[in-house]
Amino acid sequence: MKANKPSLILFFFALLCTIIFDWAGQDFFSIYAKAIVLPAIFFYFLISTEFKIGSTEAVIFLFCFIGQVFDLMDIEISEIGGVMSFLVVYLLIIKLYVREHEKIKLAKKDILPVSIVVIFIVYLLISVLSLQFDNMKKFSALYTFYGLVLSVLSYFSFVSYITKGTHITLLMSLMAISYIFSDIFYIFNEYFSYSIVLVLIRDVTQILAYFFMVEYFLEKLKFQKKVLHND
Repeated sequence: MKANKPSLILFFFALLCTIIFDWAGQDFFSIYAKAIVLPAIFFYFLISTEFKIGSTEAVIFLFCFIGQVFDLMDIEISEIGGVMSFLVVYLLIIKLYVREHEKIKLAKKDILPVSIVVIFIVYLLISVLSLQFDNMKKFSALYTFYGLVLSVLSYFSFVSYITKGTHITLLMSLMAISYIFSDIFYIFNEYFSYSIVLVLIRDVTQILAYFFMVEYFLEKLKFQKKVLHND
């Protein structure tokens, strides 16, 4: 067994426990299961990279951890703290993309699918932000900026996959989709009455977002090593 496999197994075991405890309504045990997720995937990343981590990736993991702590604490400032934390995460991922990836070049055949993607992202952004509840009225500007940043991240991810179709762009798209659904269903949980289905989708997509994010980081490192080797 590879050295990084136990951490990955622990990650998926925590995901399975989260699903079971959420479905059973055992919030206390679900919190403990979710608390294992991020440390497990972080150690998986560290072991896979032989304990080498870039400063940007380190800060991303730090703010993911802070955001998850806010979520698990469920106190008065948890919502605003979680939003601020993941806003930093999305901004740093965009920074990584802009700094380390080639510029997107659209061919004629890409115009239609890219247009559909842009319309879909704008529709989601407007639809979600139009939901009115007390907390969003209080922090409307922050939520709007948060939504715009996530939309930019999604645009880069989806359009990169459309134009390049590589494994790394697929991972970027899966990461973006997971973050989108996690955030949307977080809002649905606030807006609608309690539903175990909404809770499950929120938690599972949030956990899967961590997995796809780490796989994206690892694939990016492999690509960079390949480029250096070829040079």
